[in-house]
Amino acid sequence: MKNLIQKYRESYAGLPREAWWLAWVVFINRCGMMVVFFMTLYLTRKLGFGLRQAGQIMSIWGIGSLFGSYFGGWLCDRWGTYKVQVYSLIWNGVGFIVLGQMDRFETIALTIFLVAVVGEAFRPANITAFTEICPPDIRARGIVLNRLAANLGIAFGPAVGGFLARIDYGLIFWVDGLTCLAAAGLFYSLFRNSQRLQPEPEATAAAAESPWHDGLFMGVMGLLLVLAVVFFQIFNTWTIYLREINRLLENEIGLLLTINCILLVLFEMPVIHRLERLNPIPVVMAGIVFLFGGFFLLPFCPHYLYVAMTVVLWTIGEMLVFPLIATFIANRADDSVRGRYMGVFTLTFSMAFVVAPLAGSMAYTRLGPRPMWLSTGLIGAVVWLGFFYVNKRLIRVNGLKQEDVIIAKELS
Repeated sequence: MKNLIQKYRESYAGLPREAWWLAWVVFINRCGMMVVFFMTLYLTRKLGFGLRQAGQIMSIWGIGSLFGSYFGGWLCDRWGTYKVQVYSLIWNGVGFIVLGQMDRFETIALTIFLVAVVGEAFRPANITAFTEICPPDIRARGIVLNRLAANLGIAFGPAVGGFLARIDYGLIFWVDGLTCLAAAGLFYSLFRNSQRLQPEPEATAAAAESPWHDGLFMGVMGLLLVLAVVFFQIFNTWTIYLREINRLLENEIGLLLTINCILLVLFEMPVIHRLERLNPIPVVMAGIVFLFGGFFLLPFCPHYLYVAMTVVLWTIGEMLVFPLIATFIANRADDSVRGRYMGVFTLTFSMAFVVAPLAGSMAYTRLGPRPMWLSTGLIGAVVWLGFFYVNKRLIRVNGLKQEDVIIAKELS
């Protein structure tokens, strides 16, 4: 038992002090993340907007997030991640407070667009900062630490927001705004004298290859977009299927998501610690088998324990896929354009978040619930073959060791 605890502690050892500082900033910021979860209810119940108008405003939020994702990464290569994070947190905090004072459709739409742009700019800057602080050999664990802080913070935000909304919806805007400002204050106090997050002199010049001209990278982003659209069904058709077909209650569905969160918090860091020195693409391929397999197996049995087993499967896939894809991208990018690479990376997730509800609902209604989940097996096979091609090309171009290719078989 002591040996197991020691190995668990070792998985967190060696991470730079600044990485832990960044994690605290992310945690505080995400603890206040509640407006996005309650915005539709606020618009319809508090302000009396129709569901269509509320949907339009949330679509504008999504469009703003798309702009902010890439714009934030682009600015990182010019200003450095320090300035982008500070300004994003400050203006996002102010924006949430101002948004809570708006009551007309036009002013809310404009304000929410600006809030989404400046707020989403934080994500590529923050993940780029983690990759700058953590050297390549522990970069994957740095990204996991970022995910851990965000997941723990988000676990608090919606829960607290629900209680505040019952008192007064206006409070969620103040709390979300003030936590952004608190995170900005903490970030400034910790990093104001640091040189780690400042741009390199050559980064201000037109240097290195643009991510849009990197064919292999853009291919990976295309595969990631498809993968993320399927994964984001856990926020859409997955819950509908469990409620309508499996007849699960809301609290039972919530418990399944809690299982996902607990597994990530407890095991993602030790797992990545064991795998961080391996070629990431074969590990991602193994993760694809688990992730899509978990969704593919869902309709075969309605029993609650069986459904929980499928959650465990796609959670394992989540652990193996997302941190290591981010690590692969960070290591592939030149220092002077890493912000833009991470900007396209976060842009891909923002696009998936917008596309997922539309694609999922269309497949759910046209194919039917059971065929839709079975089709994820075919989609997963296509995505796996795509990454297989990526790995073969990397071996050919970079001369990676052939024995690394069998890692996926060993893990699965």
